[in-house]
Amino acid sequence: MNNSELKRHANDVRKGIITSVHSAKAGHPGGSLSAADVFTYLYFEELNIDSLNPSWDERDRFVLSKGHCAPGLYSTLANRGFIPVEDLVTLRKLGSYLQGHPCIEIPGIDMSSGSLGQGISAAVGMALGGQMDNKSFRVYTLLGDGELEEGQVWEAAMFAGFHKLDNLCVMVDNNDLQIDGHLEQVCSPYPIDKKFEAFNFHVITVNAHDFDELRAAFKEARDTKGMPTCIVLKSVKGKGVSFMENNADWHGKAPNDEEYAAAMAELDKIEAELEKAGEA
Repeated sequence: MNNSELKRHANDVRKGIITSVHSAKAGHPGGSLSAADVFTYLYFEELNIDSLNPSWDERDRFVLSKGHCAPGLYSTLANRGFIPVEDLVTLRKLGSYLQGHPCIEIPGIDMSSGSLGQGISAAVGMALGGQMDNKSFRVYTLLGDGELEEGQVWEAAMFAGFHKLDNLCVMVDNNDLQIDGHLEQVCSPYPIDKKFEAFNFHVITVNAHDFDELRAAFKEARDTKGMPTCIVLKSVKGKGVSFMENNADWHGKAPNDEEYAAAMAELDKIEAELEKAGEA
């Protein structure tokens, strides 16, 4: 898929995020938006998956370790054909299958997640199982940078490095903000790259919003043998909505009606610009 198509899909994913969180009057738009381009690249180009057969045994696996960013994953799954787009407005509603954190019963969800630090452990287990069974599938997991403050993350990393799980790709959404503010003001996990290297990971650092860089990084991860890969994604929290960008207040807050209209107007403008440039 070319970058023009990916940009269009990413903008649609962002619209779904804003729409679902506004409808729920709760949720986590900031980290969902910062990961929207990565979600898009994974589900529209990188992952070996089939929306018509979500439980296909040979599929690549994805675990959203930072499970509170479910609005981003749900919107991506909807735009990729796993679930109906119109169901996004039921986010967190009573009786809806789209709750605040991913559930394995949802088509396209490989692991229930939400308790920070646990998702990477599940992904490591999947990767080890695939290795032991001589399966060709790969396992991907996305962590938040604030999540790296959880000790369980490093237990999983140590295990993955020791077992040379080269079918595992760990991604860190490094937007530098968590619920209480900047990482260095809360409990700094830096240097992220050196820490993963110490646990025998191959580490790549890229711009999370550049599809060419993402494409090259994931190819490098696939080509790396004998060790797992960590891709550090330098991102902007709230990416795509100007008043949400680099603002920790939007970690876990829904837009009101006026803010929703303003956000959608910005995303509509991006869509129009893509169309005008012949990119949609």
